[in-house]
Amino acid sequence: MSAGVRYQVTDGVATIVLDRPESLNSLTVAMKLDLLGAFQQAATEDAVRAVVLTGAGRGFCVGQDLKEHADGLAAGDTQLSTVRQHYNPLIETIVSTPKPVIAAVNGPAAGAGASLAFACDIRIAADTASFLMAFAKVGLGPDSGASWTLPRLVGHGRAMAMMMLAEPVAASQALEMGLVSAVVPGADLPSVVDALAAKLAAGPTVAFGAIKTTLSYAAANDLTASLAREAEAQAECGKTEDHRNAVDAFLAKNPAAFLGR
Repeated sequence: MSAGVRYQVTDGVATIVLDRPESLNSLTVAMKLDLLGAFQQAATEDAVRAVVLTGAGRGFCVGQDLKEHADGLAAGDTQLSTVRQHYNPLIETIVSTPKPVIAAVNGPAAGAGASLAFACDIRIAADTASFLMAFAKVGLGPDSGASWTLPRLVGHGRAMAMMMLAEPVAASQALEMGLVSAVVPGADLPSVVDALAAKLAAGPTVAFGAIKTTLSYAAANDLTASLAREAEAQAECGKTEDHRNAVDAFLAKNPAAFLGR
């Protein structure tokens, strides 16, 4: 990983930290490549059963590094090639990671930085966090999957307002909108997220993957197709040790212990 992205695995949890606090973790090409590599590693590493994404310092991520962006425009990259080359593969990888992904939003999340949080499965926010769809402020439409993820989280009308007005949404308002699952004092965020990640890492990993894929599939398909996809996912889950052990534990009136396989 570069100096801008840290990756560590502890007790089944991969923690990915955006680490350019002096720029509120704005994203350079090098960071985007390393962030993609980190999520690819977390997705395929057997020791990883849950993933946490967070930012160093007082910000989560304010999106694209605008100095690098300006340099690209000056060089003639008016097609904004980084969207196709870097952001799109990154968001697809986060969404398709077959393990729970938690965004620990420790401060401002703006533009593509907010989109990163929206692509995660669960968002826990510090009370100092905020979310800003900043694209319109620089004459751009949304990218990094926000047009797909945000309406699914808060509805079409609220997503449209957030994007067109480009005004920050405070953590408390984000909770009311359903944009985050919980808001906690900033000092408590690490311990709250650690406990949640540990709980998920001790859960039925294959079943969590099935939950992710079936919900994503159902969002773009009709009932009949979604029922068929559910049946396929259940057939895969039914083959796992976790399912068999959990049924045995239930019949024996014992708590289930999941192995992630």
